[in-house]
Amino acid sequence: MAACANHLAPGLQIGPVRLTGRVLAAPMAGISDQPYRALARRYGAALATTEVVAARPDLVVSHQSRQRAGHVGERGPISVQLLGANPKEMAAAAQHSADHGAHIIDINMGCPAKRVCRQRVGSALLPNELLVSRILEAVVDAVTVPVTLKIRTGWNPASRNAPQIAAIAEQAGIQALTVHGRTRACGYHGPVEYDTIRTIKTRVSIPVIANGDIDSPARAKVVLAYTGADAVMIGRAAQGQPWLFARIERFLSDNYDPGDPPLAEKRDTLLGHLQALYTFYGEDTGVRIARKHVAWYTAALGDYPAFRASFNRAQNAGTQLVLAEEFFLLLAEYAAGAA
Repeated sequence: MAACANHLAPGLQIGPVRLTGRVLAAPMAGISDQPYRALARRYGAALATTEVVAARPDLVVSHQSRQRAGHVGERGPISVQLLGANPKEMAAAAQHSADHGAHIIDINMGCPAKRVCRQRVGSALLPNELLVSRILEAVVDAVTVPVTLKIRTGWNPASRNAPQIAAIAEQAGIQALTVHGRTRACGYHGPVEYDTIRTIKTRVSIPVIANGDIDSPARAKVVLAYTGADAVMIGRAAQGQPWLFARIERFLSDNYDPGDPPLAEKRDTLLGHLQALYTFYGEDTGVRIARKHVAWYTAALGDYPAFRASFNRAQNAGTQLVLAEEFFLLLAEYAAGAA
């Protein structure tokens, strides 16, 4: 069910980089690794940004950062997300990423995690508009590739300043802006402020990408129509169902939702994802990381706690793969019996 080029909506232009569609995969810490990004792109995401990389000089070249931002053999364009509060360090990290093949640099000023905000980075930067401006200008000046920015609507409901941040970003030379429609204080709870995204779109000329609770093709179309945004970014909704990218892209272009793929394709997708995790991380780490992904896949299929418990107890890749294959065999037998 991978997206077909004949059904792609008009692509998004980010500086000189032309994307093939308007559905983007959100960068998510601990999730958007290379196996996940490859899967998202296969299923129609026009761009899949890396996990966030800390801009501190001692961390940029660390094994963890190289693993998070590594993209050898990955389908372009490559977008690397950076996190930091020091303009010089952010500029150096951006230059390092561009020198190592990044086509787009994305700046994280939207992460709401407490451990991140305690370091005065991510969405904790939003109240300090002067520092925001300095960081953006430093990064834009340091590289020749386009720079994008991801933000929230503000620090809390009493200090929503996303429209001001958007204007600062455009003035600094940012080429596209992603807005998660909640404040940092709201986390992932409560209604999404599509009104704020709509306001931002009327005030800047750069592309605006809407993010937050876009979990279906119909919702994506409504959000684009209401906000006037140029594209949507999908995060948590695609966990365990990467084919959602293709469904949304097709619906935006043809007003047709092809629905989920057949059970056999879901099986092959999960098994392929597991194999990619074992290869990328090595068996021991891959087995641990596979557990959360399987939880999301099974939740999308209808939960199945007994299977998840068995899978989580498995200590090696071979056992996990056998359990997954047997699980899908039982699902297929149940579906055949119910037909």
